[in-house]
Amino acid sequence: MSTNLLAYMKMLRFSEGTLNHPLTTNGGYDVIVTGVDGKPEVFTDYSDHPFAGGRPAKVFNRKGERSSASGAYQQLYRYWPAYKKQLGLRDFSPASQDLLCIQLLRERKAMDDIEAGRITSAIQKCSNIWASLPGAGYGQREHDVNRLLKVYQDFGGKLVA
Repeated sequence: MSTNLLAYMKMLRFSEGTLNHPLTTNGGYDVIVTGVDGKPEVFTDYSDHPFAGGRPAKVFNRKGERSSASGAYQQLYRYWPAYKKQLGLRDFSPASQDLLCIQLLRERKAMDDIEAGRITSAIQKCSNIWASLPGAGYGQREHDVNRLLKVYQDFGGKLVA
């Protein structure tokens, strides 16, 4: 993976709150979405998505909306079975989570922007997937684009000149 791609993926983990999660012991790859109860949670079994066994999704707001977001990139369970099959993933390990993230970046046509350092454009293209990105519009906390650009650069990513 290129330096820019690694920096972008790490920036996503920062933005989603998994990289620096208070309980993570694995760089955010073990994080489960925090519900309205405010209790942080992690998982240790990477054999499958944490919600694959029928566990109910967590209520995350006062409207009663639910989420199964898990892992470094807060992947929703409802999409996991299809991607697991499509990509031939055997588990929900960090390597599998990274491969799924890269697939999502490809589908959003953000890879060329990332490699070229057009990170604002890549963020815009991905905002409908990750609720923490500016312009996502999911009613959750969104990061300022300038903050994310700085984080991306801090992780070694280069911006287009």
